[in-house]
Amino acid sequence: MKTHRFHKETWLPHPLEDVFPFFADARNLQTITPPWLSFRTLTIGEVVMKEGTRIDYELRVHGISMRWQSEITVWEPPWLFVDKQRRGPYRSWMHEHRFLDKDGGTLAVDDVRYAVPGGVLVNALFVARDIEKIFQFRTRKLEELFPAL
Repeated sequence: MKTHRFHKETWLPHPLEDVFPFFADARNLQTITPPWLSFRTLTIGEVVMKEGTRIDYELRVHGISMRWQSEITVWEPPWLFVDKQRRGPYRSWMHEHRFLDKDGGTLAVDDVRYAVPGGVLVNALFVARDIEKIFQFRTRKLEELFPAL
């Protein structure tokens, strides 16, 4: 199984103590996910983020509705958390979210390692492009939510 990597760094002109709580609220993922994915959280009630927390979502990818369950496997606020797909469209998905104090703001680092059904060809034709577009949207949205002070 071929594993692919996506890496993105976004600098936000706000201190870590303002930025991390936004990411620590699982419901905010819906805010920074492109509308064309029709993403919504299915988990009912308050989601307490900690190691072992599982969160259920629904989304549409290329018109196909699918469910996704992620588990928080590492929780080290305010510096790091990791979510892994437990059920969903990928053969594997591990997303490391790292937060660093930098230049009077916060550097949000996303490191994603994933494998897809169909391998290298499916990744090259669809998945890698989709992930790039999703993170471009996410960056723009985060820059709107955390504008220059």
